[in-house]
Amino acid sequence: MPLDSSLVGSKVESIATEVDARWAMAYAASLGDFSPCYFDTSQPAGIVAHPMFAVCVEWPAAGAIRQSARATLSQDEAVRGVHATHLTIIHRLVHPPEHLITSAEVIGVERRKPGAYEVAKFDTVDDKGAPVCTTYYGSLYRKVDVKGPDRPAEIPDLPKLTHLGPPMRDVRIPISAGAAHIYTECARIWNPIHTDIAISTKAGLPGLILHGTATLAMAVSRIIEGEVHGDPVRVAQISGRFGAMVLMPSEVLVRIDAHEKCDGGEAVFFEVVSAEGGRAIRNGLVVLSA
Repeated sequence: MPLDSSLVGSKVESIATEVDARWAMAYAASLGDFSPCYFDTSQPAGIVAHPMFAVCVEWPAAGAIRQSARATLSQDEAVRGVHATHLTIIHRLVHPPEHLITSAEVIGVERRKPGAYEVAKFDTVDDKGAPVCTTYYGSLYRKVDVKGPDRPAEIPDLPKLTHLGPPMRDVRIPISAGAAHIYTECARIWNPIHTDIAISTKAGLPGLILHGTATLAMAVSRIIEGEVHGDPVRVAQISGRFGAMVLMPSEVLVRIDAHEKCDGGEAVFFEVVSAEGGRAIRNGLVVLSA
């Protein structure tokens, strides 16, 4: 059955999440990022969570959105859904302990050459209603058609790379055999294709694969370290397109393509290359506030 574009506008009930220091520290540790800002609880202001921590509080809402989408699909079609695109706007970093509330809405369904493309928007606020983060989460259902007219999502414009020269620098990241198991438990994000070899094999994968958000978060950590002296407070936006699989154990290469001025700050353009040479993340972008 096709993915029905009448899903656009459907929402899920808001979900509350309690974020404590233990969870925030575990998430940073799963990325191999031990910057003091994520761990030194003796600081007067306490610690902050990693800029990609938003995916942790959004996960329950993402599951609810997937359930609504997959209600129109057969089981075989539903399992073809993959996380394809990601854009998070960070209004401020999470400061544990915090009580956060996340709402979610399907804002786009359209036909793409590989299949049906769906975009969900997640808004997370604190207990006073102040915005914390907003994410546009794109899912691609491979070889699945769309019922009804295309209804593309309205997504904020992103800075464009004006000049592509030789890469500024490359950073290699080793990926351990247990990286996905560690990330799953520390992020509290569970999908069995990342940790259960029987299920990943049944899905036609060559082995266990690392979460796309883990790969993206590891790259963001290296960009923060190299481009802003380890200060995550300046990270305002994170985006990228997921492509090649990252197998374990292996190594990925974060290639910093450019660092340019943009409206309101600076834009760091990057990509992540898998050990096999595929682009695990394309059109990677971290926007830094001025």
